Amino acid sequence: MAIFKKFSGESDLRLAMIGAQLGNRVLQIGHADPNLIARLATKVGLSGQAAALVSEEAAAAAVNRAAEAQGVLVDVKVAPLRTPPFAQGWFDIVVIPELIGHMRPHERVGALQGARHVLRVGGRCLVIEAAPRGGLGALFSARSLDPHYRTAGGAETALQADGFKPVRTLAERNGLLFTEGVNPDAVE
Repeated sequence: MAIFKKFSGESDLRLAMIGAQLGNRVLQIGHADPNLIARLATKVGLSGQAAALVSEEAAAAAVNRAAEAQGVLVDVKVAPLRTPPFAQGWFDIVVIPELIGHMRPHERVGALQGARHVLRVGGRCLVIEAAPRGGLGALFSARSLDPHYRTAGGAETALQADGFKPVRTLAERNGLLFTEGVNPDAVE
């Protein structure tokens, strides 16, 4: 229950898995959870940068409201996800929550290539998505994932195909799957 989490001091699992620290530059691609980037902004502090890339003005307004509620500054840009309006190699961490599994293949490739473009060498791209369900839950689930996406290997395969290496699944917990890819050195 949420009330017990509040009293026990348990923090958001996503924040712990992302591992943002004071001074990091973090980008969230997509608007599935505007509160996530606002909470990340509290972690990176004034010496870091928190930014969000969204494709619609309404999503930008939602991110701005979440940031205002947390009392933090988030740099929100509205642009196509495949062409982020940020400097090449600027961010330490790129977070993509609940997005790439719902995209068409060409959109997914564009978003991951854009993420790699703005990620520094050695930077981490973290994909957070709902863990696959089994049994009867899978039959009655209303998730609208690209059917080819899961059968082809999901986020791990998508990150590897777009040049991230090494790629690994960090954890599957509380109904979430965390997959991480590292932007390799260009000479590799």
